[in-house]
Amino acid sequence: MKISVIGCGYLGAVHAATLASMGHTVVGIDVDSTKVEQLNKALAPFHEPGLDELLKDGRTTGRLEFTTDFAEAADAQVHFLCVGTPQSKTSDTADLSYLMGATKSLLPHLARGAAVVGKSTVPVGTVETLRAVLARRSDVLLGWNPEFLRQGTAVKDSLVPDRLVYGVPGGKGAAAGAPVTAVLDAVYEPLIAAGIPRLVCNFATAELIKSASNAFLATKVSFINSMAELCDASGADVGELSEAMGLDPRIGNRYLHAGLGFGGGCLPKDIRSFRAQARELNVPSVDEWMALVDSVNLDQRSRTVEIARDMCRGFLSGRTVTILGAAFKPDTDDIRDSPALDVAQQLADAGAHVTVTDPKAINNAWIRYPQIRFEASTKRALEGAELVLLLTEWNEYVSLSPSVAGSLVRRRMVLDARNVLDADAWRNAGWTVRGLGTGASVVEAGNAPKPADRKKHARA
Repeated sequence: MKISVIGCGYLGAVHAATLASMGHTVVGIDVDSTKVEQLNKALAPFHEPGLDELLKDGRTTGRLEFTTDFAEAADAQVHFLCVGTPQSKTSDTADLSYLMGATKSLLPHLARGAAVVGKSTVPVGTVETLRAVLARRSDVLLGWNPEFLRQGTAVKDSLVPDRLVYGVPGGKGAAAGAPVTAVLDAVYEPLIAAGIPRLVCNFATAELIKSASNAFLATKVSFINSMAELCDASGADVGELSEAMGLDPRIGNRYLHAGLGFGGGCLPKDIRSFRAQARELNVPSVDEWMALVDSVNLDQRSRTVEIARDMCRGFLSGRTVTILGAAFKPDTDDIRDSPALDVAQQLADAGAHVTVTDPKAINNAWIRYPQIRFEASTKRALEGAELVLLLTEWNEYVSLSPSVAGSLVRRRMVLDARNVLDADAWRNAGWTVRGLGTGASVVEAGNAPKPADRKKHARA
């Protein structure tokens, strides 16, 4: 089957390479000629483990190519829309202009009976808007197939997904949805044969599934981070608390790890878009709930800065601070809404001399934050530091030798904002170690960091 993938960012590039690995002939289309040239060299334009190998396999077999020309998709039987839907610059809503633009550019090149299938994360009602764009092509099938990729494990998530979701006209069992279901079954035949669960639903459900999933995951993260604040106030240990909670099968331990909180290009903008949808549909409880989840997450960054201030005896100005991590999570070079860089900026604004290091995200971060000092070498970044903050849990930071690190810094003080270090080993090497929610941040009355006012972070 020939398939086109429109938009070759994190989602589209991985999806195109995965489809080619299943035996389909795939053409990826993107307006960025530099990105297209790089992909045709089997080089991912961003860091994603395993993607270069998958691209190389697709290019070597001849089943995968990339272009800027929509006409190259003219004989494709299925077209996947994978363009970005970022948060609008003027509101919490998703910006659908790229999605609509891509659909209009594809329209003149659609073969009779072709299927147009969206994968981007969108608000409810988007399919109906696309249906209006495609109105004069009544022969074209329309479906929605939301993605569930995680950056850092996107290749694995594509090759072995935990579920396939089809949004089709009329939903499960409807005659109108049967043709789209059949097409998607043909696309994903190897995955279905391997036993991957497949769910068929109506368009509204398919549009909501990704946002609802992300909202739930964000809720778990913000909940355990609220518990971390409670643990710091009471002397309890959030690691032990979350371990005990996670053993309850009704709760589970995934996304129940306290730390600096979430960032990136999905969870933050998706929960804000979810809020906007709830307001539009007059469901205030969801709006208010997501506002609290968002504000708790943002507060965790400010709380980290206040703990750093406390470790510096109340004064950040003039302090030499090293930050381990710039990407919003390990195994990616994505810095969108990075908690680490937010904290770095707040420390710099408070007068600290900040140096940030990261295995993969230095170039992206330096372009966006020219006022902050960046250092590719962890060793050089640590030299002379009075305080070290671990803000992105890359393996090389988790496994860092406390003795080696101690020989480089001026003061052996570390704030582990991801709660991943072996605190005892670091303390035995002479370090003062603080975490978030470990109970170790309880100080004498009147000197404890004050939680930020959540209302100032809530987005109306």
